[in-house]
Amino acid sequence: MLVADDEPHIGRIIQTKLELGPFRVTLVYDGGEALRALEQYPDIELVLLDLMMPVKTGLEVLAAMRADARWATLPCVILTAAGQDQRFDEAMRLGAADFMTKPFSPKRLLARVMELTGAAGSTPE
Repeated sequence: MLVADDEPHIGRIIQTKLELGPFRVTLVYDGGEALRALEQYPDIELVLLDLMMPVKTGLEVLAAMRADARWATLPCVILTAAGQDQRFDEAMRLGAADFMTKPFSPKRLLARVMELTGAAGSTPE
């Protein structure tokens, strides 16, 4: 699992919640690091991308993923601050699996991640 968010405290909250479930999380803080992590860790099964990050935005990372056969079908959830949801259509056109507005419920995020990855268990705590 790859989490890319330029707000360290948000990234750590997401990482902590997902690691309480069945996931191992790589946390990065900008879009360039996200692309490097995809290269470095070929077993990533889902990507969570903040919309607004330095170096490359979440949408730029998603576009690069979809242009590369290795990651063309890798599930990706876009995370965005309230008020940025006008990018929803673009994210979905690029192939995002979901689009979640911050603040979001960590429990809801974990449930969606489990659904997208087919992880065992029905209802996370």
